Amino acid sequence: MNIMLVCSAGMSTSMLVTKMQESAQAKGIEATIWAIPEASLQAEVDKSDVILLGPQVRFLKSKIEAVAAPKGIPVEVIDMMNYGAMNGEAVLQQALNMKK
Repeated sequence: MNIMLVCSAGMSTSMLVTKMQESAQAKGIEATIWAIPEASLQAEVDKSDVILLGPQVRFLKSKIEAVAAPKGIPVEVIDMMNYGAMNGEAVLQQALNMKK
């Protein structure tokens, strides 16, 4: 599964990526998880199965859906509490639920 996180610059979200990767590994889930700044969306969108947005860029959801929806890629905003707590397990589960 390919999980792309979109944020403003990619810095804080990269810490969450690490936590999600650790959780996936512990559960035996094969996943590629990476973070990009919004400006890189066009170049990266085709590589993803699901797209998660950092709470700080939730205002971009409709713009990103316009690019992702025609490709069948679901887009959701990461829960602010899980993002703030860097809860990689919960955010990984959110991504897995999106793919079902």
